This record gives sequence, C-alpha cells and structure tokens, in this order.
Amino acid sequence: MSGMGIEIGNVEVGEVWSRLKSDSKSVLIDVRTRPEWAFVGVVDLSAIGKTPVFIEWQMYPSNEIDPEFVTKLRGHLDALDTGVESELYFLCRSGVRSLAAARAMANAGYRACFNVANGFEGPVDERRRRGGLGGWKAAGLPWVQS
Repeated sequence: MSGMGIEIGNVEVGEVWSRLKSDSKSVLIDVRTRPEWAFVGVVDLSAIGKTPVFIEWQMYPSNEIDPEFVTKLRGHLDALDTGVESELYFLCRSGVRSLAAARAMANAGYRACFNVANGFEGPVDERRRRGGLGGWKAAGLPWVQS
C-alpha cells in the first residue's frame, strides 16, 4: 500500500473540539516543532481533562521527517491505552505536515486518523499573517502560550 493511497478526512476545528470532548479515547496529536510549541502556542485541552500528544513530524532544526515518528507515536498512544480504533486528530500550523503524519499512522494500521483542517494558525491573510482566517486560534478555541 502506498503512502498516498489512504484517504484522510479533514475535520473542522469546532468538530474536532466536540469529538475530543465527547469521546474519551480520542486524541489530539500536535506534530509541529518544539519552537512552534514554545513561541506560537499550543492547544489547551485542560477544560476537557485531556492533554495533546506533542511529537515532531519534521525534526527541528534539520526539517527532516523523523524516521522514528510512527514508533514514537505508537509508544505514546500505547501509554495512553489508545488502540488502533481510537480517533486520532493530527494538528500542525496549517494542515500540511499533519496530513502526512495522519497518513503515516493510517498506513501503520490506525483506522481513524483525521487531519485538523487549517491547523493551529490557518492560512496566511492579505498581510501575510496567520492566525486570523482559520484554524484553532481563529476559531477562539482554548490555547496557551508559554
């Protein structure tokens, strides 16, 4: 099976929040880089008693895809007692890296992998800035900055 063969659904951020809230086994996986988590902010799931899984798809600073990504994430999911049937929601800045990460986990046998549409910051606006047109932050969903 090729890496592009599996269809991954895009789910709007409001629906992701609802699913994370209503399904105790669902997990949000943030695949951005450490600097993004530190300086841009992260999703805050404390109101629903959850914590996102933070795991880089592309390693900083090399920008290379982590060849151990699937193994590392499987370890995190096993520790959370998350099985291959659980809904996994993948998030990045705007939805590109997360789509690739979701495909990788689907190819590894996880059956409910979804991409968070527009990611954390969404697309760039006319001023070439993110965070206002779409994504988690623009929707007013909970997030924090360190």
